[in-house]
Amino acid sequence: MFSSMFALGISGLTFHRTHLLSALLCLEGMMLSLFLALAVWAIQLNATNFSAAPLLLLAFSACEASVGLALLVATARTHGSDRLSTLNLLQC
Repeated sequence: MFSSMFALGISGLTFHRTHLLSALLCLEGMMLSLFLALAVWAIQLNATNFSAAPLLLLAFSACEASVGLALLVATARTHGSDRLSTLNLLQC
């Protein structure tokens, strides 16, 4: 189930790249599927020394989401929209 959630996030990222917000949501879905898989794996192994790894991944996911939203706001302010086709990486 977790691999299908991850694959759905990757397919959404590759096929529906019209807006930056949809790409960020697909990345967030991929991170949440990894968090759930890591948490279930730690529970199944009964490893107490490995129980902090899902929380660390969730903290990195929150940092990634905040940086992504900051980039979304900056892009919307400078280019007027969040469409990825209007972005040109060669312009300053």
